[in-house]
Amino acid sequence: MYLHLGQDTVIKMDEIIGIFDMETSTISKITRDYLAQAEKAGQVVNVSMELPKTFILCRDTKSKSGKTVYISQISSSTLLKRSRFIENISNVNISQEDLD
Repeated sequence: MYLHLGQDTVIKMDEIIGIFDMETSTISKITRDYLAQAEKAGQVVNVSMELPKTFILCRDTKSKSGKTVYISQISSSTLLKRSRFIENISNVNISQEDLD
């Protein structure tokens, strides 16, 4: 399954390591330093030019570091709701009788 992060960006749900609220998580100097290092290393993808609300840390087998950080204008609570909705849909069992 995939999660839509905004604009034309979707990522595989199984690649997500974490979804973080920018306002609360960047209080920590460690988090700010990590994001700065990821930016310098070219691992950050800005999904929108609007005010960032969330960053999503993902596994990326194509990059040397193995990780990509997506910056999104969509709130972490909205992304969480979307991921739960997708998870619930994927758990639905449809029998042939339901389709007839």
